[in-house]
Amino acid sequence: MPALPDESKLLRNFSRCQDWEERYLYMIELGGRLSELTESQRSDRNLIAGCQSQVWIDMQRQVDGTIVFAGDSDAAIVKGLVAIVIILFQGKTAPQILAVDVKSFFEQLALEQHLTPSRTQGLNAMIRNILTRANQLV
Repeated sequence: MPALPDESKLLRNFSRCQDWEERYLYMIELGGRLSELTESQRSDRNLIAGCQSQVWIDMQRQVDGTIVFAGDSDAAIVKGLVAIVIILFQGKTAPQILAVDVKSFFEQLALEQHLTPSRTQGLNAMIRNILTRANQLV
């Protein structure tokens, strides 16, 4: 299974998509690249409240302080959103995560105007959850 791209490659690939149908297909492909979660990762503490779909995001702080993410969802497009969120934060320390300009990143993707209100709400819930948990690690 191919690895997830980094932020710059994700932005480049998104900009190469001809239309929103291609972008949705790319998001579904990204979701398919996520590793399978273990049973312990699929726990209530990793379940994201505020998403219509079921979404789990696991955060593990490494010895060097960086955080490794894993995630999953029961909905294909939402799973793609989980992958995008993971790409944005993967391998950063808690202070670096808190310093990410999330708004600018998603403006560059121009995602929100093409997501349903419930998906936008779920995306915001994922980001809020990660920022809250990162803040607890600082």
